[in-house]
Amino acid sequence: MKQTLFDAVGGLPTLQRVHKIFYDKVYAHDWLKLFFAGHSQEAIENRQTSFMAEKMGGDVVYMGKDLKAAHETMYITQELFEIRRALLDEAIKQAGVADALRERWLKIDSAFMKAIVKDSLDSFMATTWPYQKHIIIPKPADAPKSGK
Repeated sequence: MKQTLFDAVGGLPTLQRVHKIFYDKVYAHDWLKLFFAGHSQEAIENRQTSFMAEKMGGDVVYMGKDLKAAHETMYITQELFEIRRALLDEAIKQAGVADALRERWLKIDSAFMKAIVKDSLDSFMATTWPYQKHIIIPKPADAPKSGK
């Protein structure tokens, strides 16, 4: 039987460690943290851990919202996604995950880009309901250009 990525990276303890490091970075980032205002970091970490555990082949059931539905009212640009991806890459490295496994992890994570990245503000506004609370957070003037 082929080993799952979930098992290969070390299961839940590794995912939990990576997501703790990752969300510490996200909640400290001048721009990304604004999308999480009022949301418990621990709850977000747990949700992300169960989501990725399921996607990596673990015996874990993700009970959260569908990815597209969870992000539909957020104006997430390609730049934001790339900053997030760079922070995740750093977190996986810091947690000591082998490079080949890190690349597989990032490939799975990047597969969800189309579900959450919006092409333009106009298309975003045209595809959401006017009564929905839209989360549109302009890039702060002093925000770093990369994930650092």
